[in-house]
Amino acid sequence: MHARDFLGMSPIDDQKLHWELDVVPGLTTPGDFLFGGCGLAAGIVAMEGAAGRPTIWATAQYLSFAPTGSHLELDVVLAAVGRRTTQARVVGRVGDSEILTVNAALGEHSGDLHQVSVRPPDVDGPENCPERGVPFGSYGETIFDKVETRLAKGRSFEEMMTGELLHGPANSALWARVPGHLDPEAAALAVFGDFVAGGVSQVVGRPTHGSSLDNTLRVVELSPTEWVLCDIYIAGLAGGYAQGHSYLWSDNGRLLATASQSMSVRMINE
Repeated sequence: MHARDFLGMSPIDDQKLHWELDVVPGLTTPGDFLFGGCGLAAGIVAMEGAAGRPTIWATAQYLSFAPTGSHLELDVVLAAVGRRTTQARVVGRVGDSEILTVNAALGEHSGDLHQVSVRPPDVDGPENCPERGVPFGSYGETIFDKVETRLAKGRSFEEMMTGELLHGPANSALWARVPGHLDPEAAALAVFGDFVAGGVSQVVGRPTHGSSLDNTLRVVELSPTEWVLCDIYIAGLAGGYAQGHSYLWSDNGRLLATASQSMSVRMINE
């Protein structure tokens, strides 16, 4: 399955500079609006379609919410087209309201140089890891129903909700996949990259809500994989905001991309 099909996107002009997406259940958060990773993924699909080049780097800034049932339109600008690299941006709107902006560089991968200086964490494979679950109760279909996640490192939400309050380490990890398989594309990795927010719960020791202010994806290589290992680090939490990043690994240990974000944070019951 391609990310474009997963998101239900389609172009509305021949140059693929204008796209549309219906915000349906399954692309949304328990708060009933578009999941941030899906917003970045949508911008990537639109820019790659218009530029005809794969993503090297992309970042989304979230300005407002696209509620379930709304219709998102995305307009692409190819700001600079070079021999090897295209610089582009997307603005996503619901009606007259600007919801998100996405900026990116897209370009062909070439050359023989290859070096990865980090290593994947030593964790069990997904088949030996428990389901991660969700702490939000029943909210109807959300992104957590379409993406399967398994806890590779850290405490389960059930443990955090019912057990002793234990502040955890900055590092946690989870496996993620779309049942039926989602092709290795930058847009797919953008969805998984938004799971950085879940790492805040591990640090605090209780389930938290995280509203993304931004998401950034930096692609290393797109290698075929069924599962993606999200190796998450929360660098800091202060004043109601958290900063974190994640290394995204294939199931055979290849670094696919890095993801990072800033988010506002509050406890589940607040």
